[in-house]
Amino acid sequence: MSAKNIVVLVSGGGTNLQALIDAQKNGELGCGKITCVISSKADAYALTRASDNGIKTRVLVRKDYSDIASYSKAMRDALLEEKADLIVYAGFMTILDENVCDAFQNKMINVHPALIPSFCGKGFYGLHVHECALEKGVKVSGATVHFVTAECDAGPIILQKAVEVLEGDTPESLQKRIMQEAEWKILPKAVQLFCDDKITVKDGKTIIK
Repeated sequence: MSAKNIVVLVSGGGTNLQALIDAQKNGELGCGKITCVISSKADAYALTRASDNGIKTRVLVRKDYSDIASYSKAMRDALLEEKADLIVYAGFMTILDENVCDAFQNKMINVHPALIPSFCGKGFYGLHVHECALEKGVKVSGATVHFVTAECDAGPIILQKAVEVLEGDTPESLQKRIMQEAEWKILPKAVQLFCDDKITVKDGKTIIK
């Protein structure tokens, strides 16, 4: 199996990026290596995490582009320049258009803080996901790693992990537990499966060898 270049897209603190960096240090990303981190914000702490670990960084500020099409084109060009084999959304807050999704079909993955198809789609990000889950009174929530398509949160599901909702949970406490018990575990695992050529997509569903 050939080595694969992983490019991680970030917008904020980079806790999911840190989980990937830690997994890489432990030899848990298979044939993959994080070669670049690209941020949509110049002051994202995720950039510091990358630099501290000797990983190349780039900044593509969304506000510098007039619309999503021009931003997506710039991102596509950057990803091609970085020879990305796998692109990981790790708290990346911009939806890219088909310019990028078509160029990297089934090569872009995202972690979503709920069990898709629940609490997903446009507008469902950050604490809002957990607020909605608690309002609905669900007994379990969790996280989903899926391939990215031009339609928000609609790509083939790779891995899911359930997390129990506890009496007295707040959106913040639920968010934290889902990160620790689900996101930080299944995101590196999905990356490893991809980099070791263990995932195929058929009829919109993934098959894991």
